[in-house]
Amino acid sequence: MTFRHLVTRASAVAIAAAAVVAAFPAAAADPIKIGLIVPMTGPFSYMGRQIDAGVSLYLAQHGDTVDGRKVEIVLKDDTGVPNTTRKLAQELVVNDKVAVIAGFGLSPQAFATAPVATQSKTPMVVMNAATSSITEKSPYIVRTSMTLPQVTVPVAEWAANNKVKKVVSLVSDFAPGVDAETSFKERFTAKGGEVVSALRMPMVTNDFSPFLQRAMDAKPDAIFVFLPAGDSAAVFMKQFAERGMDKAGIKLLGPGDIVDDDVLGQMGDVALGTITSHHYSAAHNSALNKKFVEGVEKATKGMRPSFMAVGGYDGMRVIMEGLKATHGAGGEALVNAMKGQKFESPRGPVEIDPQTRDIIQNVYIRKVERVNGKLYNVEFETEKAVKDPGKAK
Repeated sequence: MTFRHLVTRASAVAIAAAAVVAAFPAAAADPIKIGLIVPMTGPFSYMGRQIDAGVSLYLAQHGDTVDGRKVEIVLKDDTGVPNTTRKLAQELVVNDKVAVIAGFGLSPQAFATAPVATQSKTPMVVMNAATSSITEKSPYIVRTSMTLPQVTVPVAEWAANNKVKKVVSLVSDFAPGVDAETSFKERFTAKGGEVVSALRMPMVTNDFSPFLQRAMDAKPDAIFVFLPAGDSAAVFMKQFAERGMDKAGIKLLGPGDIVDDDVLGQMGDVALGTITSHHYSAAHNSALNKKFVEGVEKATKGMRPSFMAVGGYDGMRVIMEGLKATHGAGGEALVNAMKGQKFESPRGPVEIDPQTRDIIQNVYIRKVERVNGKLYNVEFETEKAVKDPGKAK
């Protein structure tokens, strides 16, 4: 047996032992630890900032104790690297004895960590990563964000119903991008539209010019675009405008990542009129969302919350209510206590599907408009109680 096999076997034994400990409530005075693994530095640090803000706000508003035991967040920065995410998850389970691992900014990080959740029988709450199949990788995974098919199909239907005939699809080349591309094409073509070209871009790039030129040469009615939310979306918008594509009458469509609330203010007038479908907007008209937005902005000195913050906020809600139901126990009992939860979120009514452990939620058609001098995604249509279409086949 090689040294590597010995190390792997030792890690597996440690994780299995940790699972036995996690299945039983600790002494009343012991804190309940939750490992939050998100990118706080590196190119995806905006995800970590948003998710952490949502988690912190929920605890500030609703309390951080369960049956007299303090809930302690153990924050870990994975810098957006899947191998680091998995290693941190192992350390949190074995060394910190966490009851839950949570966070996961991107799908590769969630995929890398799923085996740790399964082996250690530790609930894993995905607060952002959006590939449809993630919850199928472990029976211990619960998701409070979205799936790309869930938030993409409604904009495909809107396009087909609103005189959009020819589309070029432009997505980042990783699992969520493929999900978005496939979901859009299937629904759009089924309703009579044509995807004249399907282009895939590097996951991390700030040079969209060759892809935009190829899209423009195809003379479509619209471009359907998905790329991870963040600064790159603002760069994309700038390059879209530089080619005069907006003035040429080419519509811009997509799931909401392309006009994420966190960076929408950087985009300027080129973003006006962009049509997206998504599950959250900072402009969502409800008293709960107003309180949520004000809470995040106050705690972060002005950061506008995005769908990532609401994924963290609701993820913390699901964890806390589950812990209350199990009196602090983890393991399978905690996963079962998360299934079927129904509640009002800042995004609207949601439910954790007891069969798939994925979120059921409203998806809104939105248009970028200027409201009181600032850009917002203004919702104008609602598709209620949408399940993940990727699991409905």
